[in-house]
Amino acid sequence: MSKIIYCVFLKKYAEGLDAPCYPGALGKYIYEHISNIAWMQWQDKQTILINENKLNMMNIADRTILEKEMKIFLFGKNFSIKNN
Repeated sequence: MSKIIYCVFLKKYAEGLDAPCYPGALGKYIYEHISNIAWMQWQDKQTILINENKLNMMNIADRTILEKEMKIFLFGKNFSIKNN
């Protein structure tokens, strides 16, 4: 059984992720504050962004773009892990 967390994306309590799904401090924050449902929604959006923008995940610049979009999608434009 997964833990229940307050999801900052859904703005309600929901089932959390089973394991961290992103590296580093950002991954820890996602694990603690993003629900499984919200993460699945991000994965759908991520696929669209990769395909529409022809992003290459082997390219660090493209991965940086995708991470920026992930932060905006999940947390909003003004998100900074330092502020949370």
